[in-house]
Amino acid sequence: MEFFCVKHKAKVEIPDDQVKVEVKKGRKFYTATCPVCGTKVYRIGGRA
Repeated sequence: MEFFCVKHKAKVEIPDDQVKVEVKKGRKFYTATCPVCGTKVYRIGGRA
């Protein structure tokens, strides 16, 4: 799954087994940790 890291302004590829899914207000949010700088990266998904 591809995420965008704001800290170093680049797209990073993260394996699906390291991605967590959170559901807030009917929307999916995918969270993971950037392998380059170690910060949290987020991606908004569709409706849950």
